[in-house]
Amino acid sequence: MNVIVSNEQRNVLSGLDIDVIKNISGEYEASELVEMFKNFFYNKMVLDVTAIKDFHNIKNFQVLAIGLDVEKIVFFLPEGTDVCTSNFLSKLVSMGIYNFTTNVEGVKYLLEHPNSYKEVAHIQQLNDVSTTITEKVENGSNVIGIRNVTEHAGATTFIYILKKELKARFGDNIIAIEINKNDFQYFGDKNMISITSDQIQNTLTRYEGASVILVDLNDFPDDYFCGDVLYLLEPSIIKLNKLMRKNNMIFSKLQHKKIVLNKSLLTSKDIVDFEYEAKAKVFYNMPPLDDRRKNPAFDDFLSRLGLINKPQEKKESGGKIFGLFRR
Repeated sequence: MNVIVSNEQRNVLSGLDIDVIKNISGEYEASELVEMFKNFFYNKMVLDVTAIKDFHNIKNFQVLAIGLDVEKIVFFLPEGTDVCTSNFLSKLVSMGIYNFTTNVEGVKYLLEHPNSYKEVAHIQQLNDVSTTITEKVENGSNVIGIRNVTEHAGATTFIYILKKELKARFGDNIIAIEINKNDFQYFGDKNMISITSDQIQNTLTRYEGASVILVDLNDFPDDYFCGDVLYLLEPSIIKLNKLMRKNNMIFSKLQHKKIVLNKSLLTSKDIVDFEYEAKAKVFYNMPPLDDRRKNPAFDDFLSRLGLINKPQEKKESGGKIFGLFRR
């Protein structure tokens, strides 16, 4: 049985000929929809996105992507609105939301033939370097979360260096926040702030005028407030093997996420091997960094994040060299 959640497009969806176990209409907070359906059994949901309060805000889709199984949801988009732009759709794909359409025929098709990433990969714009930091900030701060995946992957120092690189380009209005730790105090930087998890919303509101906010997520599980999240891995044999022993499904969860190999000495050919064995793409291969000097690698890294304009070099191709997870 299926669920229909509608609002402004309910008349269009009223003619949808499917078995329905629950049909609700109105405008709801994204968190309300999560609470309503996270423990409710259904086969598929048709979600008129106008039923999401402030549906133009991508962060509300993040809340749904975290709290519900979006593979079971067909998102019915109002044609001609900003949620149908290539940039917005690209962000949906990055969250794992693959089933969206602007017409009832599309809804019917996706209910029977849901998309996989392969069908929507062309929409994704992870390496779009045409957007500058100024354009990103027009709609508020660009919040970037950083999370260690392997133990001690270096998120704290990575954020410190990234903040310095951004400050050199865009001025002092760059803020770094760490959640539930106090390591930032050792850098002696007034714009590097330590908070507890219950202070997140107030802190983001306080610094909403910042150009970029970097967030060290540590073990805090939620990242719905982030526009981007970087997942740091140190690709040494011992770190990877410990990670796999702890959670052998970790890389399936990281598919289509922005994986950054940090403190990495892997070559381009080694990366091909890593991606083959992990079955996940690497967003960036970051070499060991010097926290006292400028790091040229960040020019290319920031362009891939869409924060600066810089032509990208083509990746070097290569074959399988060695087994990273088996040594």
